[in-house]
Amino acid sequence: MADTQRHPFLQGLSKHRGAPPTVVVIFGASGDLTARKLIPAVYNLGHDNLLPAEFHLVGYGRKAIPDAEFRTLAAAAIREFSRRELDAAVWDRIAANTTYVAGGYDERAAFDRLAAHIAAIEKKTGREVQVLFYISTPPSVFAPILDNLGASGLAAKHLGRPHHAKVIIEKPFGRDLDSARQLNATISAVFEEHQVYRIDHYLGKETVQDLLVQRFANAIFEPLWNRNYIDSVQITVAEEVGVGSRGGYYEQSGCLRDMIQNHTMQLVALTAMEPPVSLDAEAIRDEKVKLLRAIQPLATGPGGDVARAQYAAGLSAGKAVKGYLEEEGIAADSGTETYVALRLSINNWRWQGVPFYLRSGKRMARRVSEIAVNFKRPPGTLFADGDRFNLAGNTLSFQIQPDEGLSLILNAKIPGLETRTQPVKMSFRYATTFGSNTPEAYERLLLDAMIGDGTLFIRGDEAETSWKLCTPILEAWAADGREGMDSYPAGSWGPANADALLAKRHHVWRQP
Repeated sequence: MADTQRHPFLQGLSKHRGAPPTVVVIFGASGDLTARKLIPAVYNLGHDNLLPAEFHLVGYGRKAIPDAEFRTLAAAAIREFSRRELDAAVWDRIAANTTYVAGGYDERAAFDRLAAHIAAIEKKTGREVQVLFYISTPPSVFAPILDNLGASGLAAKHLGRPHHAKVIIEKPFGRDLDSARQLNATISAVFEEHQVYRIDHYLGKETVQDLLVQRFANAIFEPLWNRNYIDSVQITVAEEVGVGSRGGYYEQSGCLRDMIQNHTMQLVALTAMEPPVSLDAEAIRDEKVKLLRAIQPLATGPGGDVARAQYAAGLSAGKAVKGYLEEEGIAADSGTETYVALRLSINNWRWQGVPFYLRSGKRMARRVSEIAVNFKRPPGTLFADGDRFNLAGNTLSFQIQPDEGLSLILNAKIPGLETRTQPVKMSFRYATTFGSNTPEAYERLLLDAMIGDGTLFIRGDEAETSWKLCTPILEAWAADGREGMDSYPAGSWGPANADALLAKRHHVWRQP
């Protein structure tokens, strides 16, 4: 007898990754993230036959939108933002089960209506369905949404059974350690930890996932992945754009909160963590937390481990652009940083004495995110004679965006009758090797949440550990005001005080 006949739970599962019958409820359904990322992700999963046979999409927001209008808006979002063109047959299957519920995020009666709406879907389906709540709203309404999910009984729906409810929570996950702890307490009062998926879309990018494969599936790398062979590690997350119309938001955030505490620290954890005992989600997240706890506290004063700056007027993509203090919504005496560089020391056996350099900023030379692992140079006894030997340190770099892939810098002999050398680059690109239509991060993460795989999501103690490292920096900056704030021209690779961080160890920033 087939498994689906023996076990009713298995009926209707996706043939690819086992997603059970699911209702996805998006809070903030009329928002920008929903249009740009979430709706296209649902559509592309449907296009690839990765949605369960019983799949329902429910939008929730303050604005009253008829079901038909919500479907029209969703189709328009797919046409504009999806990596695939809209296929009417695919969209019609999804649209047939796409609805909308209007209500306030602090309105208990509206959540009761949502619960009744979901109950009606289950009744129509004739079986239990899991409900995946996606909180895609400003952080100010995280708490009321969570509270009402608990009060309405939706958070505990089918708890203890295969189709238990789940919740995805978008960043920012708190503004500092205290607020992160408070948010965790709010979550744990309503959901159990195994129901919670704190999302950082960087973890869904192919190259980030490939870190684990390169480290643990290739025997040539893992024996070298330690202080004996690696000189330093540089992680760059650079943006070419300025704050634009988001000045009001950015003034309350800044680069450390916006990019370093979440995206960049996740890259550090995956690059430097110890091998997990298995590919189980908890085994991987355990090792990430251990690594973050091993990072030593950072000195923020002069000569310390931290540099900050704001972009000044300059040239970006050949055009003159304003400095940060001239942008709309920015105070003339603003102390908000648009650039941060850190020098991390990891106090464990593997990484003792190996500096990890992190930098992120706006209005930099170009948009790029990469991890560069710089290996130690060999002894200079053979190829140090004169200027015939143009040698570079071996560097393995993971390009996360915009062109996902990796490269390895080696030294090679130049063809000719005498021995001369120069560095060469061996490169691999996802687009050229596997095709350009690579699934986007939100597709992978949404599917993982549906099937219950938390590997690429952030655990509560992981978020708190990262904030424990960053919060003292924020407190020091708040006390210092603009003291210690450097500047850098728009279109450059950053300020002088960031260069000084590396110069102390005789290192320089690489240009990706």
